[in-house]
Amino acid sequence: MGEDGAVTSASQRPDGPTPVPRLIATDLDGTLLRDDKSVSLRTVAALAAAEEAGIEVFFVTGRPARWMDVVSDHVHGHGLAICANGAAVVDLHAGREFVQVRALPRATARTVVTTLREAAPGTSFAVEMTTGINYEPGYPPFFQDPGATVATAEKLLHEEPEDRAAPVLKLLAHHADLAPDEFLALARSAAGAYASITRSSPTALLEISGLGVSKASTLELCCAERGISSAEVVAFGDMPNDVEMLRWAGTSYAMGNAHPDVIAAASGRTVANNEDGVAVVIERILAAHAARD
Repeated sequence: MGEDGAVTSASQRPDGPTPVPRLIATDLDGTLLRDDKSVSLRTVAALAAAEEAGIEVFFVTGRPARWMDVVSDHVHGHGLAICANGAAVVDLHAGREFVQVRALPRATARTVVTTLREAAPGTSFAVEMTTGINYEPGYPPFFQDPGATVATAEKLLHEEPEDRAAPVLKLLAHHADLAPDEFLALARSAAGAYASITRSSPTALLEISGLGVSKASTLELCCAERGISSAEVVAFGDMPNDVEMLRWAGTSYAMGNAHPDVIAAASGRTVANNEDGVAVVIERILAAHAARD
C-alpha cells in the first residue's frame, strides 16, 4: 500500500545504462497494482513482454497466498510467487500450493506478543497461518474471515503442539494510537532480537516474521536456485517491507508514491503505481535490449 503524503511523478534512472536483468521482482500493493487493486492493461502487456524476452518475473508481496487471485492470471513461466513477506513460496499454477514455508516458531511468537504488550500497551494481534488468519477480539476487522478463530494471541499460539500445528507465517500487531513509524521503531527496539518486524500498511499495523525472514532473503534463495545473482535482478517497491529487497537487488526502483525509507534504499525512482511505474521501467529495459540486438 502506498504511504500517506506527497506523491511525485518523478522518474529517475540509476546511474549508467539500463541493465538487461534475468529476473524482475515486484511488490504488488502500491507498486504493481493500482489503488483500486487492478492490474492495468499496460502492465499486463509489459509483464508478458518481459517473460517472452526471457526475463523471469517474481511477485514478492506481504499478501497471504489466498489473496493472490488478483495476479494469478498474469503469472507466466515458473508460476511461483513469494508471499507473506518471504515466509512462503507458492505455486500459482497449482492452486496456490505451498512450495516452501519459512515459519515463525510459536514459542518465538509468544515471546514477541508478551514483549509488545509490555512495550506498547493496547496492542492487538492476529496470527497468519498456512491455514488462514485468526485474531484477537480487539483486532480491527480489516478483512472479515468467517472461518477465523477469535481468541487471545496466547491461546491462538497454544492450540496444538508445534509439530502438529499449522505453521505460523507471520504475526500481525496493531496499535490504535501510535503513529505507524513510531510503532515500528518501538517494536524493533523491544522485540527485534526475536523476529523480523516491518510494515506495509499506512496504519500502525506491523508484520512480524521469523528472524532473518524477509522478501529479500527468500528472493535470494529463489535466485540462487536459478543461478541468478543480485546484480541480475531489478526490483520494485513502495513500503518499508520492500527496503531489504531493494537494497539487495542490483537495480531497484522506488515508486513515485513510496515511503521515504524506500526512496533512500532504492537506486532509482519511477512514477507512481497509478501511473504504471513498473511497466514504464520494463518497457525501457526491453527497448534498450532491442536497441542493442
